[in-house]
Amino acid sequence: MFNMTPIQIENQTFVAITLVLPKTNFLAVTSEKGYIMCGALDIALLNEKLKERKIIAGRAVGVRTIEQLLDAPLESVTLEAEALGIMKGMNGREALLKMV
Repeated sequence: MFNMTPIQIENQTFVAITLVLPKTNFLAVTSEKGYIMCGALDIALLNEKLKERKIIAGRAVGVRTIEQLLDAPLESVTLEAEALGIMKGMNGREALLKMV
């Protein structure tokens, strides 16, 4: 099952994406500038091999729902996210608001 839903955080609109897979869920919430995602996101790949793309992203682990993704502290963030003030330990909602 695939679900894509708009969500509001402090009057800003983001898109929440859930893909239900066998034994796991793929979760992401995106803005026009960047996104946060579940543990499937490989931050090292984005920072090293795809550095020239300047991707703004954060990763939260151990989450199974969009609400958990929004509330969880980010386990890692890209270098471009850090440049915007998005830091490891910041929750998903705070990070997304810096991506507008």
